[in-house]
Amino acid sequence: MTTRAVVRSVGHYLPERVVPNVEFEASLDTSDEWIRARTGIERRHFAAEGESTSDLALAAALEALGNAGLAPNDLDAIILATSTADLIFPSAATMVQARLGMTRGFAFDVQAVCAGFVYALVSANALILSGQAQRVLVIGAETFSRIMDWTDRTTCVLFGDGAGAVVLEAAVGEGTAEDRGLLSSDLQSDGTLRDILYVDGGVSTQSSGFLRMQGKEVFRHAVDKLSRTAETSLARIGKVGADVDWIVPHQANLRIIKATAARMGVSMERVIVTVQDHGNTSAASIPLALSVGCASGRIKQGDLVVVEAIGGGLAWGSVVIRW
Repeated sequence: MTTRAVVRSVGHYLPERVVPNVEFEASLDTSDEWIRARTGIERRHFAAEGESTSDLALAAALEALGNAGLAPNDLDAIILATSTADLIFPSAATMVQARLGMTRGFAFDVQAVCAGFVYALVSANALILSGQAQRVLVIGAETFSRIMDWTDRTTCVLFGDGAGAVVLEAAVGEGTAEDRGLLSSDLQSDGTLRDILYVDGGVSTQSSGFLRMQGKEVFRHAVDKLSRTAETSLARIGKVGADVDWIVPHQANLRIIKATAARMGVSMERVIVTVQDHGNTSAASIPLALSVGCASGRIKQGDLVVVEAIGGGLAWGSVVIRW
């Protein structure tokens, strides 16, 4: 017998404002056709003025808790993956903790950019397996619209805002790949690749900065590293791409998603794709896609699900989950 971190519920939130591609045509040398052809993105959501990352995270958290039939004090911990927290400190996670009325446990943020939710899942799994927590709320939430250079057509059309959340709880398994829960994971990073995806500002430079990206380089690294990390996690439990029911990838670019699935030998019919509706929501993209996949009836209990992501750092990783 072994302890597993099992998914109890999911939830998500998207801001009300929907921004179609055509909205960029008035201010940029771009078009709906150009954006769709290169990214697969058709629209995205932007947070309203005064709507913060913790606001989005709270809404997703409430939906996940409601879907699980849980109260805030049923949680032992909150881990919030974000690169766009409301303040330098305290963490956005503690803000969500307070606004939920959660009076016990602990909360903290994880920052691994687009790979943040994968890193947060692995952290939550470790807390549960160690006995430090029995139930953890894992959130990915971002307001990337706040760090866009609106004169740079190569980046500002790619990103959106949103939040997703997953409740993990301890359960007993047999110690096999047929158990429900998080079965394996792989985390990687390479700081020498910082300059291909970064924000050119920060606290020590006393500037907020904008997102900068070398798109061709990011694409090249993404396809290779995402397929490799997913295969590594699967191999750790004696599985291969053919065994997977669903890949739920970071929703950055449809061409990356298709190329990664092809490398793994998985048809696109077994890939959850939401990039067309949400754009790249960084750490929020995987939990958003998981929630949409469950709400649509595609992801079902017992399915073998692989999540994988890559972001600035570069940081990347994957998790295999028996739903």
